[in-house]
Amino acid sequence: MVPRIQLTADYSISRVIKGGWHLAGGHGEIDPDEAIADMARFVEAGITTFDCADIYTGVEELIGAFRRAHPSLARQIQIHTKYVPDLSVLSGLTPEDVARGIDRSLKRLGVERLDVVQFHWWDYAAPGYVEAALTLDRLRAAGKIAHVSVTNFDTPRVKEILAAGVRVLSHQVQYSLIDNRPADAMAPLCAQNGVSLLCYGALAGGFFSGRWLGASEPAGLTNRSLIKYKLIIDDLGGWDLFQELLRALDRVARRHGATIAQVAARLVLDKPTVAAVIIGATSTAHLEEHLGLFALELDAGDHAGIDQVLSRRQGPEGDVYDLERDRDGRHGAIMKYELNA
Repeated sequence: MVPRIQLTADYSISRVIKGGWHLAGGHGEIDPDEAIADMARFVEAGITTFDCADIYTGVEELIGAFRRAHPSLARQIQIHTKYVPDLSVLSGLTPEDVARGIDRSLKRLGVERLDVVQFHWWDYAAPGYVEAALTLDRLRAAGKIAHVSVTNFDTPRVKEILAAGVRVLSHQVQYSLIDNRPADAMAPLCAQNGVSLLCYGALAGGFFSGRWLGASEPAGLTNRSLIKYKLIIDDLGGWDLFQELLRALDRVARRHGATIAQVAARLVLDKPTVAAVIIGATSTAHLEEHLGLFALELDAGDHAGIDQVLSRRQGPEGDVYDLERDRDGRHGAIMKYELNA
């Protein structure tokens, strides 16, 4: 079974979270019945925490359908959704708008209270993110939300939200061997304030696998995850350096009878302040691999070989989500900002 971690005295999650973005249709056609059956297998295996969002088209409804189809398993799950207002409405966002967004997620999921709402704000030039966070906190006090969290905020804005008195449970960030941006400022801030890190991108959209070991640099990618993480690989130092990293991970994996993906995920789980990794899945094909990563224990020698490669990293640089927030930049240009419309 997958280990659990207490985020508060009365709230625990599985240390692997089942990601929902891949079920939104951008990674291939989804069979709803099969997706629901897969959710049941994940819960039975101990992966009881699901990540979704209001902007992941149809995913909240899928989880709601799972809850109706498997009521006994539904009582075991924790649902982490997101509140992501569209870019075009930020400047005029009202508390009533926020409340309507939360009510919409409650209805889609078929619950009376949301376990965790992870709040995202596209553009800091639009005022209102602190007030929106405070509105979410008032909805928590009113019983519609159990815990308020954030996702993809930078360090100064997390400080602002905390200073305003919002109880922030966790921060969902991109954190992996090729993206170390949270380590410098965000992880220490979260540690000081009891905010757990929930990490996506630990497997770089699937690039951390034997499939890519020794492969030629890809061109013309159409998978949204691969496009996103290939940009991070470019920032790291390029395909040749990434291949060196894959070879180092493969040596460690072979030594332990593990896989490249397991080593990559384990290294993120072992970072300070990290409570869990979010692993996207459209099926149960890699479920056994996910379960096996907790039998993996890495030693100083394992770390040394990987660190030697990463010591030559060139980037990505900056705070959490800085590159992606630049809508004219390489990373921001691939984002979709109006997904609630």
